[in-house]
Amino acid sequence: MSRLGLVTIGQSPRVDMVPELLAPLGIGAGSVVERGALDGMSAAQIAALAPAEGAEQVLTTRLADGVAVLLDHDAAIAAVQGAVAAVEPGVDATLVVCTGTFPPLSHDRPLLFAEPLLLGGVAALCAGEPVGVVCPLPAQVSMSHRKWAPVVGAVTVTAATPYAPGAPATVAAAAARLAADGARRIVLDCMGYTAAMRAAATEAAGVPVLLARSVVARLAGELVA
Repeated sequence: MSRLGLVTIGQSPRVDMVPELLAPLGIGAGSVVERGALDGMSAAQIAALAPAEGAEQVLTTRLADGVAVLLDHDAAIAAVQGAVAAVEPGVDATLVVCTGTFPPLSHDRPLLFAEPLLLGGVAALCAGEPVGVVCPLPAQVSMSHRKWAPVVGAVTVTAATPYAPGAPATVAAAAARLAADGARRIVLDCMGYTAAMRAAATEAAGVPVLLARSVVARLAGELVA
């Protein structure tokens, strides 16, 4: 396959993410077509997708200008579907680069989701080991625990956003807390976490740290490279 569509739940281009995906995907920048679920939306349209106070099904993403936003999971699905439909005519396969849970979406070409790739990869790499998970938001901790417990068994979850100043240090501190609580493997469960954050977390925690974007891209690369 020669061209891969990358659909983000935020806005494209994702200059903070896509360059790090290319090597593990095994493709060049010219083989990627980006599309964001929020592309072309006004500030008011994006605000209308915000979660209600106290909602658990919350997603966080990045706009093209670098600003982080919160989205209601269910409200964002239609926008993600629209982005998949928009990118498909120019690509051979599409990867939704969000580790949230999505229902089946309509598609005409092969469609991959980051979440099942990450879950399957972590299950294989961390079998029998206590796992710590870092998710972006405190509101996602309970949801993340429910997602990961059937996959890895013993799991502890904490939050640290990848979209704030000083994120590498914050993520590293979260990883260190998880290791201190007994985690022998740590997962950075958001495509927004970077290689620099993984390096800082590994040094702070002293245990292997799995980065969502690299696990997902390596597995997806088996199909698209």
